[in-house]
Amino acid sequence: MTDEARPVRVLLAEDQGMVREALAALLGLEPDIDVVAQVSRGDQVVDAAVEHDVDVAVLDIEMPGMTGIDAAAELRRRRPGTKVVIATTFGRPGYLRRAMESGADAFLVKDAPAAELAEAVRRVLRGERVIDPTLAAAALAEGANPLTGRELDVLAAAADGSVNADIARRLHLSEGTVRNYLSMAIQKTGARNRAEAVRVAREKGWL
Repeated sequence: MTDEARPVRVLLAEDQGMVREALAALLGLEPDIDVVAQVSRGDQVVDAAVEHDVDVAVLDIEMPGMTGIDAAAELRRRRPGTKVVIATTFGRPGYLRRAMESGADAFLVKDAPAAELAEAVRRVLRGERVIDPTLAAAALAEGANPLTGRELDVLAAAADGSVNADIARRLHLSEGTVRNYLSMAIQKTGARNRAEAVRVAREKGWL
């Protein structure tokens, strides 16, 4: 926990400039919170956290360079003392599960009141986990992601419309293996084709 004599040092990672600046302004109104760094890319998070000695990193999920979920995992490896709050527009149960697995300490949606974000920053420093209750209930109801890591890799590679041969080359697999993984992904998502499987996986936050 940080020294109570100084404000909590916060890093904001958000690719939309207006949203990032609004969050910084709102948090800046709190007397015990100091936004000391802002970045627009996920792959800038760890270096900025180290450089500015941050206590809490507030991360969006969908950012260029690296997702907030991957950045949270990298931050946990390289700077385990820094707490992570995921604040996202995408309140999907699958994202919540992945964020918690990556080591995030809190998961909030951006339409929550600003006071809730400030309080989440304080609570994670006290060692608490803060999760949007509606999302938590939805995640429990939905169950775990049924797709394996390799099925997700192949589905992600297929998202841009690539044919099996291209996916096979990119992932160093045979075309038959790619076909099998895609078939399983389509079956597990209850989709009719690969495009629909990609859409379902994205909507649920698995991809």
